[in-house]
Amino acid sequence: MLELDDIQSGVLFPRPTPYAATYLLFRIDNRKAGRELMRRAARVVASAAHPISPAGDAWFSVALTFPGLKALGVPAESLESFPHEFQQGMAARAAVIGDTGENSPDHWEKPLGGPEAHVLFAALAPDRARLDAVLETARSAYEALDGVAVIWRQDCYALPSEREAFGFRDGISHPAIEGSGVPGTNPKEPPLKAGEFILGYADEMGFTPPPPKPEVLGRNGTYAVVRKLRQRVSEFRRFLKAHASSPEEEERLAAKMMGRWRSGAPLALSPDRDDPELGADRKRNNDFLFYDDDKVGFKTPPGSHIRRMNPRDALKDSGTSVRIRRMIRRGTSYGPELPAGVLEDDGAERGLMFVFLGADLKRQFEFVQATWLNDGEFVGAGMQTDPITGAKAVAGELTIPHRPVRKRLQGLPQFVTTRGGDYFFIPGIEALRWLAELET
Repeated sequence: MLELDDIQSGVLFPRPTPYAATYLLFRIDNRKAGRELMRRAARVVASAAHPISPAGDAWFSVALTFPGLKALGVPAESLESFPHEFQQGMAARAAVIGDTGENSPDHWEKPLGGPEAHVLFAALAPDRARLDAVLETARSAYEALDGVAVIWRQDCYALPSEREAFGFRDGISHPAIEGSGVPGTNPKEPPLKAGEFILGYADEMGFTPPPPKPEVLGRNGTYAVVRKLRQRVSEFRRFLKAHASSPEEEERLAAKMMGRWRSGAPLALSPDRDDPELGADRKRNNDFLFYDDDKVGFKTPPGSHIRRMNPRDALKDSGTSVRIRRMIRRGTSYGPELPAGVLEDDGAERGLMFVFLGADLKRQFEFVQATWLNDGEFVGAGMQTDPITGAKAVAGELTIPHRPVRKRLQGLPQFVTTRGGDYFFIPGIEALRWLAELET
């Protein structure tokens, strides 16, 4: 049984819609003040057993980088028990995950990925007014701590339409996790073992990997990959217009690249035309597999974004286990919306704050990023990368299966660039208290 009362609620529970969110990044200059920050955090973070927020109108999640754990004075033996990729951090792993060229840490928004990034607070509320009121109360509390400083802030939001900057409905897919009590969105996907997401439990391979030491620190925690991604919306719109003969064809092309129509309706269930009613139906819009009905990809191209991110049963002939690559995904928009029909860049930055949650950074996030998003060999597409989010050193391509002759979409620019990020550890609530009581 999952110890829900010790797991931060933001790990297991999908976010409400609509909502406003703010990320605050802290630097710890004084261990005593940092530990007091942990003590206060433990009081306001809701558990998965009681997801009603102690903070009233806002929900908080707390995560730490490896430098953050060091800044708190976590003993060396504990620090050394964390996985190597977490100890290195995202910036040091840039070449592994494809953050090169214009995605390189050299171009990241400071202080993201830097040594001063220690603690990340994520706060969300049903609207901006209520969130700002809670954040103002929190501000007076953390500003009173001499030795803790906010060094970065990002305000975000989720629209009532649930659409992100490119216009696609977001946040559709969510796995079921054994013992969580939270249903998945694909009834055809059996619940995954808790150890794929929460430390201290058996995973899909039947193992219970040892969590970081001591057990009170590692158990019921998880890892978060936080990435700020800029979306080049005007360039995406221009590309569609240049490669389509009508607005209807633009929408079809966008759907082939994503694997869904912008309404959220999947090509797997509605291959010929958009179906907004299907797209909005949470009980149906993720209820599909690929192998029996669309093995070749005449409906959903194997190189499309959603099929790369989660191939479902499409790879079973290869013996590849998709279940050990599954992650919980959260996406929150930032920046102003680009008005409909505008094709020129207005100079404003917009995009997504992406969060991936899982128990194994290397086996889950890094594998998917390097092998499924930024390569095409696993679907027989050579060096083709994800058409929406893939890194592209040169203009990309997308192969679209079609009878009698397959189509090849060429000249894909890089529509999404990395603006920064890091690897975080999300401790359990008892671990927050343990960090607060450190004596070293």
